[in-house]
Amino acid sequence: MAKNVGVEAGRLHACPKDKNCVSSQDRGDAAHFIEPLRHGGDVAAAKEALRAILRELPRVRVVAEDERYWHIEFRSRLFGFVDDVELLFDANEPVIHVRSASRFGTYDWGVNRRRVEDLRRRLEARSKRERRDAPVAQAP
Repeated sequence: MAKNVGVEAGRLHACPKDKNCVSSQDRGDAAHFIEPLRHGGDVAAAKEALRAILRELPRVRVVAEDERYWHIEFRSRLFGFVDDVELLFDANEPVIHVRSASRFGTYDWGVNRRRVEDLRRRLEARSKRERRDAPVAQAP
């Protein structure tokens, strides 16, 4: 069962002292801080892109999804360990705050940081592809 997941007072929970967590809302903690995911301002398009990305990835389960918050489980291939990834869609800026944490252990060999960076790369690539493929408006 996941602990310390969810939104409290409009924020994701802070990372524990262990080295198995990253969060875009832990700005004062260099060991745990990671930049939030960015999108072009269209939250619905960002959510659709993220859903498509999650469908491409193995051993992923969306646990909770509402207007502003998603909780996703990622299972390791070898032992089936679960990491919790949380996304908080900012209502005022084109960013998605993210927290990725291992449920067990105190060190994750950088897996959570790499996972978030992989999500960032995939989201950016998808956004570039969609902009490139978008129809050009014709002048009347």
